Parts: sequence; C-alpha cells; structure tokens
Amino acid sequence: AATERGVDRAKGMAPGERVPFFACGLSCVMHPRNPFCPTMHFNYRYFETDGGVWWFGGGTDITPSYLNEEDMKHFHGTYKEVCDRHDPEFYPKFKAWADKYYTITHRNETRGLGGIFYDDLNDRDPELLFEFAKDAVNSVVPAYGPIIEKHKDDPFTEQQKQWQQMRRGRYVEFNLVYDRGTVFGLKTGGRIESILMSLPETARWEYDHHPEEGSPEAEIMDAFKHPREWA
Repeated sequence: AATERGVDRAKGMAPGERVPFFACGLSCVMHPRNPFCPTMHFNYRYFETDGGVWWFGGGTDITPSYLNEEDMKHFHGTYKEVCDRHDPEFYPKFKAWADKYYTITHRNETRGLGGIFYDDLNDRDPELLFEFAKDAVNSVVPAYGPIIEKHKDDPFTEQQKQWQQMRRGRYVEFNLVYDRGTVFGLKTGGRIESILMSLPETARWEYDHHPEEGSPEAEIMDAFKHPREWA
C-alpha cells in the first residue's frame, strides 16, 4: 500500500510491491445509544519502513445524528486550540483534509461533521509531531466528554432512533469502502476483529430515503452535503 499512495515511502520499490514496515497506534470509536450523543472516533499512528522512512497520521472526528451548533463549535474549537499550540496552519489544513477524507463519494455527503485528519506527516522533527499527537489524544475527553454529559439523558423517540441507525448505515458504508485503516488492515492480513472494531453494533438502511423538508434530519443533511466552518 505504501508504494501506491504517491509518496516516497520506499525508494527503489516497484508499485504494488510489499514494503516491510513497523506500525503502532491508538484507536477508539464510541457509538452511544442516545441519538443526541454523537459518535466519536480517533486514531493516531506512526509508521516506519525497513528502509528508515517514517511518517505520522491520525485525527479525531465527530459524527452526530442531529445538529447542535454549540456542540460542534466546542468540539472543533477544542481541536483548533490543540493545533494552534503546535502550528497555526494545522487546523485549517487538517480540518479541510477531514472534510475531504470523510466524504462518502457515492452518496455525495460526509460521514459526519469532521474534525481533524492528517497523514504522511514527516515535514519536521519527529519528536515535535509525536508531541502534537499526544496533545491531540489527550484532548479527546475535553472535546467530546462535555457533549456526552450534556445529552446522555435526553429523551428521544423511536423515529429519532431509526434516523440514528440510518446514519450508522452511512458510517458502515464509509468504513468498508473508503477507510484507509480498514482497507490497509484487510490487505495486510491483520486481525479481522480489530480491523472491524469501528463498526456500530446495529445499523439500518431504507430504500431511497429522504428526510422531510424543514425537519431536524434535513437540517443536518445539509451540513453533511455542505461542510461548514465551526471554529
């Protein structure tokens, strides 16, 4: 996979040739039961080939079923502060990267409402990039925890639960078709249970479903189709 990414990860290797590598990382996905509690995912990783080429990748992103602008401003604002502590160019670059990366191309919509995403990062001292990754991981709880505390006991209807399940269907579509980590793990013979750990316990699909105009579901669909600036 490293030689197919259009990056110089293994000099002298032919396209498609297997590249011996070392990798480590930390991943987490939360799929709350309450439809007003967003799904959250983070992954931070480090790769190094046997040839000594190295890079960092990762990010944290949020996938609500219902739009709460205050929550999104808090989540994105927290990660803008993290990025600004290390490089003021990080947040606008990595936020736009997340919007593009988490696009479900065949649906012409995003999986969620983004966050930050980066990959193939090796443009400065690795210790500086490691410190950024640690800061980002340590900011997951401040960014996400207050949103869960705020909404974990919100009442919801069966219809709202079904909408959450349909959005989780979109989550499944993205992860199985486009997600780099999933595709990479399956191509390299990884542990299936670990590779598919990001999938929700349950999901739903309805044929040619369109939310009612003016509804909360239609409101967030607009945000999925037209990424916004939150911070």
